[in-house]
Amino acid sequence: MAIQKEPGQKGVSWSNIAVGGIMNMVTTLGQPLEVLKTQMAANRSQSMWTACKTVWSRGGVVGYYQGLIPWAWIEASTKGAVLVFTASEVETAALGGGINPAFAGLLGGMTGGIAQAYATMGAFQNLPDGLRPLSLSPPDTQITRHKTAATGVKPPSTWAVFADIYRKEGLAGVNKGVNAVAVRQCTNWGSRMGFARLAETSIRKIKGKSETESLGAFDKILASTIGGALATWNQPIEVIRVEMQSMAKGAANANRPQKLTILNTLSYIYKENGIKGLYRGVTPRIGLGIWQTICMVSFADYVKIWYAV
Repeated sequence: MAIQKEPGQKGVSWSNIAVGGIMNMVTTLGQPLEVLKTQMAANRSQSMWTACKTVWSRGGVVGYYQGLIPWAWIEASTKGAVLVFTASEVETAALGGGINPAFAGLLGGMTGGIAQAYATMGAFQNLPDGLRPLSLSPPDTQITRHKTAATGVKPPSTWAVFADIYRKEGLAGVNKGVNAVAVRQCTNWGSRMGFARLAETSIRKIKGKSETESLGAFDKILASTIGGALATWNQPIEVIRVEMQSMAKGAANANRPQKLTILNTLSYIYKENGIKGLYRGVTPRIGLGIWQTICMVSFADYVKIWYAV
């Protein structure tokens, strides 16, 4: 099911900006999984239980929701708006060109993921700690800020950190790791939407339904669950992204490259932690991926239809 337009409507469906913003706000209910996934990716020697205890030590339940308001909400609404708007337009154009739904979903998701990475996420998730949401920052930098506060010294404000980074490193520092994020978002949403549409097509065939017949809510959710789970194949890109955005300078490990790129970060993590290190945090990310895909594919489809009626 691609974008639904109002009867008689031609051209771009601007309403999908609102749909994406609202639905991605809903995905922030999965914030604890986001925090836990990032904690494990940044601290690759930790087990899930150890990671849970570490996050809990940063304020109990509140530790799992650090940075949610307002930064994670602002980030979620902006990147969701870009994702759904871009992906829906590309998916609709692809379907109109005779491309099958699975490949159309893949193209839409890839394009939407790249667009949101460069258009919005550079202002939040790609920034060093203090500017992007704490819950999306590498946990070692969160701990640094907590230690600073514990000594009685007030940590610098968001905008003070931003000004310092911009003065020292310019736009390159502000957008540190943006290419890794773009690769992750491209593969994330390309896989999620592609696999979800492929699953929908398979369910239709099993049930003997045509492409024009709608699936029930359970079938839509099942398809998104499959898509969200399978899309976590790219977990190594997420681990690389976390390592590249970490403010740690590698003082404790002389093998960490001073100037990180996607390739030398991949090599560093593999040498230090092996294949398992590249997949640290994949378990909570599966849960997070399923939830986000259900919201941004299945639920978003229903919201589009509701709006068009």
